[in-house]
Amino acid sequence: MIDTPVLAQAMPSFRKPMPTMLVALAILGGWLALALAAPVIAPYDPDAIDIMNMLSPPSALHWFGTDQVGRDVFSRVLFASRVDLLLCVAGVLPPLLIGTTIGLLSGYFGGVVDNVFMRIYDLTVAFPFFVLVLAIVGVLGPGLLNFILALTLVGWVSYARLVRAQVLTIRESEYIQAAKCLGYRPVAILGHHVLPNAIGPVIAYAVSDAVLVMLAGASFGFLGMGAQPPLAEWGVMIADGQAFVQQAWWICLFPGLAAISLGLGFALLGDGLGQIQRRGVTA
Repeated sequence: MIDTPVLAQAMPSFRKPMPTMLVALAILGGWLALALAAPVIAPYDPDAIDIMNMLSPPSALHWFGTDQVGRDVFSRVLFASRVDLLLCVAGVLPPLLIGTTIGLLSGYFGGVVDNVFMRIYDLTVAFPFFVLVLAIVGVLGPGLLNFILALTLVGWVSYARLVRAQVLTIRESEYIQAAKCLGYRPVAILGHHVLPNAIGPVIAYAVSDAVLVMLAGASFGFLGMGAQPPLAEWGVMIADGQAFVQQAWWICLFPGLAAISLGLGFALLGDGLGQIQRRGVTA
């Protein structure tokens, strides 16, 4: 077996946890725990309407107050974390898988395959990201499933371009040329030698991209094109509370703070992974 310089070079960095990574893991782990335990922790049904307690301020009975129809904001924030975490995963994983596969094939084989995929990339990036996603959702109709499908149709090109750039460099390496001379099949070379060395920056980018996906989900929910009422989602909650922001500020404040904290967690995690990748390269 050929000795390839895989990402094991970066392993010493994992033995010395960085403050950035620790903070990121604490934030994301906390939100994951809250999302999983939401049915147990939430004091009220997130969709239960109580017209006798409409627009109640934060109190011992309702920690985050209630919204315009008397629903407990704290319970809705907890249950909304499930939706937003799901959006972060479902909005990143399919584009990551599709883009990585296409980038590997395009960068390794080149020729007609590369030209076709790069022209698709050029066509896609000619339009602003949010505008193109909004157009696709507008055609397919509002809803979480259509929003995730639109993200997949648009988002894979960034991963393909990043992986292709990595593969173009890796495929000229001596160990790749040696593998070809020894008769290794392209599938084996791509899976065992090219992908492990190209995937590091892609994973760091994917974690950072989760922030964009979460903000896009909140924005589309705010516009009524993402999650649909009465489903609890932070963007939808902010949109519902904007008309009452002067007399019931808590309706928008707490979902907004939740979205900011989750986005900060993903941003710090992406930054930490990027630092680990740079340490591995310079090691």
